[in-house]
Amino acid sequence: MFNLGTAGATRRNVFGDLALVLFLLAQASDGVLTYVGVATYGPEIEANPLIAWLMATMGQGLALTTAKVTAATFGVALHLISVHKAVAVLALFYFAAAVISWISLL
Repeated sequence: MFNLGTAGATRRNVFGDLALVLFLLAQASDGVLTYVGVATYGPEIEANPLIAWLMATMGQGLALTTAKVTAATFGVALHLISVHKAVAVLALFYFAAAVISWISLL
């Protein structure tokens, strides 16, 4: 009659979950490394003009926190609507373009 074991259950997507975790890790890593890079070399080292403007306007910590929380929120939104490939591509992009760049510089 009724299958109470599956009522309200959702199917997990392991690839999507992994993509989201990697994306969030990339965002956090980029935020920390950017903060260290800007503290070490000065705000002119920031290559993203929007982030540089936010830092000049809000201060480094608040600007990076705002940018990374916003990016994380959009990543979670993409995950929730099952756009997992986009989240995975963005995670790879951030690791390649931002995290590895900062690690090689610092």
